[in-house]
Amino acid sequence: MHGPALRRLLEAMPKAELHLHLDGSVQVATALEIARTRGVDAPRTWADMSAALVGPAHGADHAELLRAFDLPIALMQDAEALGRIAAELVAAKAADNVRYVEIRWGPALHTRRGLSLADGIEAVVDAARAAGGRLGVEVRLICTAIRSDPPEDNVRLAETAARFRDRGLSGWDLAGPEARHPDALEHRRAFEAARAGGLRITLHAGEWGGAAQVRRALALEPERIAHGPLAADDPALVDELRTRSVTLDLAPTSNVQAGIVPHLADHPLARLHRAGVPVTLSTDDLTVSDITLSEEYGRAIEHVGLTLPELWAIDRRALDVAFGERPVIDLLRSEFEAWGAGIPELAA
Repeated sequence: MHGPALRRLLEAMPKAELHLHLDGSVQVATALEIARTRGVDAPRTWADMSAALVGPAHGADHAELLRAFDLPIALMQDAEALGRIAAELVAAKAADNVRYVEIRWGPALHTRRGLSLADGIEAVVDAARAAGGRLGVEVRLICTAIRSDPPEDNVRLAETAARFRDRGLSGWDLAGPEARHPDALEHRRAFEAARAGGLRITLHAGEWGGAAQVRRALALEPERIAHGPLAADDPALVDELRTRSVTLDLAPTSNVQAGIVPHLADHPLARLHRAGVPVTLSTDDLTVSDITLSEEYGRAIEHVGLTLPELWAIDRRALDVAFGERPVIDLLRSEFEAWGAGIPELAA
C-alpha cells in the first residue's frame, strides 16, 4: 500500500506516542502572540517565526538541534503560556488520532521569570489532562531533568515532580547536552528520588556517543531509553536490550535532524525491531521536527523500510511499555485491537 491510501490508513490508525517534548511543539501563531504580549525578543512575522521554531532538516549534530529550543523556552516562562501550549499540543495529537500520549518537559527551564517548579508543573499537568479529558486522549506527563543542571537541583526537581504522581505525572527523564555532560550517573541520586516517589524511569542516551552512551545509561536501570538508535551497531548491546526488555523510544526524523543518522533510509529502526529489541515510534517534537505522528509512520514505511504489520506491532507495543495505569492501557489495547481486526493489510 502506498500514496493516498496509505496516508488515509495511517491517519485513521489509533496511535500511541511516548517520546514527545512540549518545548519542541509550540505552534507558530501561539509563539507570535506570546512573544508580543510578553515583550520577548522574537520574530514578528509568521514566516520568520516558523523559520525560527523549525529545526534544520539535516543538522550537523545534536548540539545544533538543541539550539532550536532556545526560543520556545524563552516564550514558556509563565503558567498561562505553559498551560496553553500543553493544551494545544494535546489538541494537535487528538486531531492526528493519537489516543495515548506521554508529554515530557523540563520544569527547571521555565523558572527564569520567577515561576516556581511546583506552579510550572501544575500548569502543564492540569492543562494537558483537562484537554485530554475533553478530546478523548489519555495523557501522561514525564518530568525531564537537564544534564547540565547541578545534581542537587535535579534531586529537588524529582521530589517536587513526585508530588504530582496522582495527577498524571508518571515518568522521570534526563535530557540535554550529552556531549558536554555525558555521564548520566552524575544524577543517580535524582533517579533514586524519582523512583522512590513512584515515577517510572526513562532517559535520553545515544544522541551523542553512539552505542557506548546507551550502554552507560543502562546502569540507571531504565525501563525505556529515548533515542539510542546506534545501539544497533553493537551486537552485544542489542542482546542486552532484548534480554532486559529495555525499550528504545525512537524518532527517525529527529535523529536525521540531529545528525545521528545521515538519512531516513539509514535509520536502524527496522533492523532493531527485527532483532527483537523493543522499540516505539514517535515524532520527538511536533514543531521542531515539523511532523505529525501519522507522517512519521508514513516515513517509517516508505523510507525506513518497515512493513505495515511491523508498524502496527510497534504501535501496539507502545501500549505495553507506556507509563499509564494498567486498567487504562488495557482499555486502549482492546480499542486498538478492535480497530485493526478488520484490516487485512495489518495482519502479520
